[in-house]
Amino acid sequence: MPGFAWLHHNGYESGMSSPRKSLLFAAVLSACLLAAPAAGAASYESCKPVVNPYAGSRYDGVNLSSIRVLNGSCSGARVVAKGAHRKALGLTPGPDPIRRFVWGGWRVKGDLRGDSDRYLAVKGSKRVRWRF
Repeated sequence: MPGFAWLHHNGYESGMSSPRKSLLFAAVLSACLLAAPAAGAASYESCKPVVNPYAGSRYDGVNLSSIRVLNGSCSGARVVAKGAHRKALGLTPGPDPIRRFVWGGWRVKGDLRGDSDRYLAVKGSKRVRWRF
């Protein structure tokens, strides 16, 4: 239908030119993206360390430190760190410096490289990190 480019597909005038529609769409999309929190925007909460969890052992005086929790409580995070780390110490070490196991429904990954061991426990949207 030459000459009828200004008509909408149903025969009615759209009321807005294409550049104006694009600009409006871009503005609405930008507003939505700025208003919605990004998936990585959530921040971890710092928690108190578990002080000397292995008193009387060769790890006497070593704390579970830098405990951080995402989507959970600090008291729960400290319980997870202590329990999962106790299990990690009981595992037979293999050639891989990355330790993976399950404790209490939490998927735990321990990175044993470096001066301190770094652990991450994940259960659903909850995450707990700590160092030993």
